[in-house]
Amino acid sequence: MSLRIAVAGAEDAALFDRIADDVFDGPIDPGLLRRYLAEPRMHIVLALEGDLVVGFCSGMTHFHPDKPEDFWINELGVGTAFRRRGIATALISATCDLARSLGCGSAWVVADPTDEAVGFYRNLGAEQTGTNLAMFTFPLADTRVHREDPTA
Repeated sequence: MSLRIAVAGAEDAALFDRIADDVFDGPIDPGLLRRYLAEPRMHIVLALEGDLVVGFCSGMTHFHPDKPEDFWINELGVGTAFRRRGIATALISATCDLARSLGCGSAWVVADPTDEAVGFYRNLGAEQTGTNLAMFTFPLADTRVHREDPTA
């Protein structure tokens, strides 16, 4: 079966009806899917074999008052049974083509700098900045941000 890469739009929710195991972190929520696909700054590129989603790359156009528009690659996922077949490379390539068509000057992704990730992204021509990564999450159920150590 041949691989097809497709940029999903608001009318493409049905493409998500059949998804290979472990492509996404969890099950697709239909309401969130419709909302995501309708949001003009959010984008998702799918890898399909027939009508089966075997991989995806998602992200958004991003800008700031002092920086031109760029594309933040949020997630890249390929089902375990479909890895090592060039699908992730095809997804990143298609996502960069999409970003370019949207007028973005660059695309970027933040990843744990494992040997696999560094090798993958460098092989695709990405330039690495930084060597460490940490994520800090604010649980928003708490209505305030507070300092654990007032001297910090």
